[in-house]
Amino acid sequence: MVTVRECDVIVVGAGPVGLTAGLALQKKGISCVVMEADPKGRPRPGSRAIYLHSATLKLLEETSKGLGFELAKNGIIWPVKRTLYKGKEVYVKNYGITNNQDPNKLPHFTALHQDHIETHIYNACIKAGVEFVWDSPVRTLDIQDSGVTLTTEKGETWKAQYIIGADGARSVVREQAGLKFEGPRTNDTFLVVDVKEDEENPLPLERVFHYHHPAMGRRNVMHVPFKGGWRVDLQLLEDDDVEEFTDIEGVKKWLPKVMDPKYAERITWVSSYRFHQVVANSFTDEKHRVLLAGEAAHLFAPFGARGLNSGVPDALIAVRGIEAALKAETEEKRREGVAAAATERRIAAQWNRAGSTTALHHLQGDEPEIDMKRAVAASLASIVPRLGRWLDEGPYGPKFGPPELTTKY
Repeated sequence: MVTVRECDVIVVGAGPVGLTAGLALQKKGISCVVMEADPKGRPRPGSRAIYLHSATLKLLEETSKGLGFELAKNGIIWPVKRTLYKGKEVYVKNYGITNNQDPNKLPHFTALHQDHIETHIYNACIKAGVEFVWDSPVRTLDIQDSGVTLTTEKGETWKAQYIIGADGARSVVREQAGLKFEGPRTNDTFLVVDVKEDEENPLPLERVFHYHHPAMGRRNVMHVPFKGGWRVDLQLLEDDDVEEFTDIEGVKKWLPKVMDPKYAERITWVSSYRFHQVVANSFTDEKHRVLLAGEAAHLFAPFGARGLNSGVPDALIAVRGIEAALKAETEEKRREGVAAAATERRIAAQWNRAGSTTALHHLQGDEPEIDMKRAVAASLASIVPRLGRWLDEGPYGPKFGPPELTTKY
């Protein structure tokens, strides 16, 4: 006899977005389970998302009292950011802040390894009583007007009113719901390297961006600190041999050209990307029983930290939509609750994609007009400071979303 388990909502995926959804559902008293394909404690490569905006910290604090402040306390703030053009400094900003912030005020951001972000949200989930099911890949979803039957690869069966798909770029939930990504993929290859900080003799906490690093030809380089380490981003040129740069011995050849040579022996992760710029054609299915969130719903180039910072509101707005649907007295109102959440977050995703696309064009400079604008701005930055600011902020795109959004990202 097959045992069928039931709850109001199944959250598929136990990354930071799925964890946030589970935490929000539990707070609202909506019965739920967070289901993860991988085993508990699975190894996770690389730093991945390392930056939480103040808006995200605030949302997490509102979801679980103390969580936003805990994440802030356990991350770092870089007080200085610099931008250089062919080795010449064109912009510097000192925020005049330290990592000993007012304990009663959330900082404007915090930077820490995604594994650590997940650990803090997971601990909040456990404290709140969220149920987890590990090592349970989803095989199929049978989506009906009355609800969803989920079957795992192990043959286990679950029934739920709703599914939140937070299962990443290769989302089974998205595929089973008949939803598809739409959009291009970048032509340029970007290289991401994590290095462990030398705690006894650390580098200054500064975010540094180089247009056309003088030691790397026309390649752009960015250094971003996070708690315990650094991320180094390298934009390769169209004719570059990717393997030559990504092979560990290859990294050890070029990394000493852009930072202290000791870090060549402190490499913890290397990965290359051609970034997708895609958004799901809908964030809910035809029957309005599934909602997508995070990378199951969209993939952006990381400039401006729009991925996780839009995934958190994706999760919270999905929960808000489900809450409205569960309280609805008619089928029409039920569908409206889900549709409103799906529509708002798709608008947000399209806006975030547009912003990251703007950033990509600014960074790549593969159009003569953009390249000329950057060169002129750099030559005049000392006379017209706002041009230096444009060079610094251009890579991150617009900061505030359209009026249809109830969240910043």
